[in-house]
Amino acid sequence: MRPKPSIPEHIEEHRDGRWRREGARQVETAADAERFVEQVGFAACLTDSRKPGPSLYVAVCGRRDAVMPRNVQKDPEASLTWVTKDAVIKRGKVYYGKLARGKAMFVAPRMIPYFHAIWGMRKSEEQARLSPAAQAVLKVLRREWEMATSDLRQDSGVMDRAAFTKAIDELQAAMIVMPSEVLYLPKFTYLWTLAVGRFPDGLRQRIKREVALREIARCFLAGAGLTIPGELARVTGLSRTEAGLGNRALVAEGFARMRGPGVYELAGGPV
Repeated sequence: MRPKPSIPEHIEEHRDGRWRREGARQVETAADAERFVEQVGFAACLTDSRKPGPSLYVAVCGRRDAVMPRNVQKDPEASLTWVTKDAVIKRGKVYYGKLARGKAMFVAPRMIPYFHAIWGMRKSEEQARLSPAAQAVLKVLRREWEMATSDLRQDSGVMDRAAFTKAIDELQAAMIVMPSEVLYLPKFTYLWTLAVGRFPDGLRQRIKREVALREIARCFLAGAGLTIPGELARVTGLSRTEAGLGNRALVAEGFARMRGPGVYELAGGPV
């Protein structure tokens, strides 16, 4: 097997600054989190240093070696990340949902059209591509606009908990439905809403797939400084083939240079 390329220290330092892996710039509030997401373009929620890419949890910790403890309930950094995530969802200024491969991600408004071009679907495609359970849930939400989990299960007729969760995840992955608020009293529940209600401009744009791949690759490379084989695919949920197409498009326009198989670096070097 080909050895995995290591990340040079100057690239790690570039990522420290861009991904808020420094104590002086760590995320402490929902407004901080929104600025962080806008700067990086997209970020995972609760991943730690064992997974590549920008992460809200790592940015809350403010260090590159942050590891999520087993007992997250008693960990102050994990708790702050969770509370901050809930506040960001309620404020509705950045996109949040389980996207490709079930990854819980934040997406800056400027990147929504590109993500939707890859993972979204047109209304005319829903009947063929969505499961019957997902279609039932969507039909109710289009009528009521916003509903709590228990009410949505009852009104849609998808009473099996696992089937409902799968349907919601399916609708989130297609960027059709997203959580709008998290409630803890009188019991824990999510409120669900139509994504187009919060981000109509971004979700109604028509973007060519090749353009979307290039811009997602550009966004990641600008923050990462350099990307190694499979890294963009793991971070975004793209296939390796499509991640490669995006990176090679950046090389073609001079934004990036190829240092080796699957290794791409900013043409001008990290700044």
